Amino acid sequence: MRKTFSLTHEKIKTPRLVDAIKHEVKKYLKRERNKQLPADADFWDFDCRYGATKETADVIHVSQLNKSIDDAASRELTSFYLEILAKTGHRTAKTTDSDEEQLSE
Repeated sequence: MRKTFSLTHEKIKTPRLVDAIKHEVKKYLKRERNKQLPADADFWDFDCRYGATKETADVIHVSQLNKSIDDAASRELTSFYLEILAKTGHRTAKTTDSDEEQLSE
């Protein structure tokens, strides 16, 4: 999803637009996560970018999407750019404290 969202409308107030945008993003994430995973993947991961324009968009984490949308509304932007691209994710093994102690001995 690469989209510039507008926060102005002649009939719809900004808080309702913000709710509609959050709902659309949530629906997109759910739709992508429900797609069939490739055999070598563990989960669906997402590359996200947010900014006032496409050129000024910065990389953000998926968990910051709602905060970014709220930020655009609080800064009273007329529009903002949001990019969410799905990619496959692979789990990595976590090292515990006991593993680290054994390695240092």
